[in-house]
Amino acid sequence: MNVQVKKLHPQAIIPSFGSAQAAGADLYALLDAPVTIAPGETLLIKTGIAMAIPDGYVGLIFARSGLATKRGLAPANKVGVIDSDYRGELMVALHNHSLTSQQIEPHERIAQLAILPYLHPAFSETDQLDETERGAGGFGSTGTK
Repeated sequence: MNVQVKKLHPQAIIPSFGSAQAAGADLYALLDAPVTIAPGETLLIKTGIAMAIPDGYVGLIFARSGLATKRGLAPANKVGVIDSDYRGELMVALHNHSLTSQQIEPHERIAQLAILPYLHPAFSETDQLDETERGAGGFGSTGTK
């Protein structure tokens, strides 16, 4: 699959994979200078790129594990969704979950992007659903034995 990426700024970096089997491509901060994210604060970080995600696919923006575990930084919305018809700049709402201020450097890897196929089902109203062993049990109901 080929995904077209447009640089919106000459200093922007095209997403790249950290290894041959990496599922997510790194997204890079487009900053003129370092920025500081205070504890509990969320900053919208630009990437300087736009892309044409193919029809039938979705771009999902996830936290980078090292950034999240070592520095407490992760997307504020947990998983960002980029629809295939969106052509604007990719941005990451980066939230600081830690108790200390965190600095983001220009061109730092701030999140990862996975592109996955999705289903677009038809939803139909019904008065009854099929029965299952689980039934309506939720929120911790399946691990109680």
